[in-house]
Amino acid sequence: MNFIANLIKEEDGVTAIEYALIASLIAGVIIAAVSLLGGNISTLFNTLAARISAKTPTGA
Repeated sequence: MNFIANLIKEEDGVTAIEYALIASLIAGVIIAAVSLLGGNISTLFNTLAARISAKTPTGA
C-alpha cells in the first residue's frame, strides 16, 4: 500500500513524460510542415534564382 501512495505522490516521471509528449508533438508538426511545404519552397527558390540570374549581366 505504501508503494502505491509513493507512486501517486511522485511527479517527476509525469513531468518527464509530459515534456516528451510536447517534444514529439512539436517534431510531428515540423515534419508535417516540411512535407507539405517542401516542394513549394523549393519551387519558390528555383524561381527566384532564375529571376536573379536573368537580371544579372554576363561578362562582368
